[in-house]
Amino acid sequence: MAVNAIDQTRRMLSLVTYLRERPGAHVSDVARAFGITEDELISDLDVLPMCGTSFRGGDLLDIDTDGDRIWWHNPDDVAEPLRLAADEATALLVAARAVATLPGLRESDRQALLRATAKLEAAAGEAAGASSRLSVTFESEGGVFADVDRAISERRRLWLRYYSPARDELTEREVDPIRLFAVGHTYMEAWCRLSEARRTFRLDRVAEIKLLDAPAAPPELELRDLSAGLVQPSADDPEVVVEVGPGGRWVAEYYPHDSAEELPDGGLRITLRTPAPASLRRLALRLGRDGRITAPRDLSENARRAAREALAAYDSDDAQRQD
Repeated sequence: MAVNAIDQTRRMLSLVTYLRERPGAHVSDVARAFGITEDELISDLDVLPMCGTSFRGGDLLDIDTDGDRIWWHNPDDVAEPLRLAADEATALLVAARAVATLPGLRESDRQALLRATAKLEAAAGEAAGASSRLSVTFESEGGVFADVDRAISERRRLWLRYYSPARDELTEREVDPIRLFAVGHTYMEAWCRLSEARRTFRLDRVAEIKLLDAPAAPPELELRDLSAGLVQPSADDPEVVVEVGPGGRWVAEYYPHDSAEELPDGGLRITLRTPAPASLRRLALRLGRDGRITAPRDLSENARRAAREALAAYDSDDAQRQD
């Protein structure tokens, strides 16, 4: 079953209490107690040492594992009552109020957040005054994240208008969300009803989103291992070199690549690998004057031939319209 971001946060908070009471706990036992895999547990343990009672880098959780057992070396140090400096209290209160306004946030979570904010305001005293004069508005991705998180929690279908930079077009589709994850950007993995296949959507490319009343019913799928990245080309895949001008720099953001060398005109020389180089012919046509494939030679010539044929077809249609 997919786990959303809020559920994972709850689990990690519970994990802190669990580990404090069980020094030297076995990885297998802890994973079994929380109903997760050992890899998921290790992933949580990689995050916990970045958490603590101070935003200044001190008093962090000193938790590590040898792969078999888990050790928390400073449980007493971080058990002291939390003391917030004025700037810390201000930052925390502003963030809490901003999160509470997110569209799509479950009402129970919103109320819990508001109760926690009120307690922080009381504890912060005069420091809370500065936070009331500040406000933060999340950009569209924050609202999309909240809607996806709610859809996953409530097992509801989503309607999307989604932008594809490779095709330079917006498409409308209904999807059954499976999970949220971050690999550089934040993504939703979902079962797409348009293509009847599993698809991955980058949240900042969602132009519009709506929660539907229809229940989400994605097929049972094995979750992909994303520890090595979203797309994982093989070292044995053929190498392709694409040179793009300033208007084609989006290619380096959209396509996983081995290298991206800056060119004098503000463009890039991008080296990437793909098991099907011919699939990049559409990329060459999409780029037009903003880029070209320079290697391998046969793919480069094939792309140029396709461009000439497309141009000839366009000229022919234009001539017929004039007649």
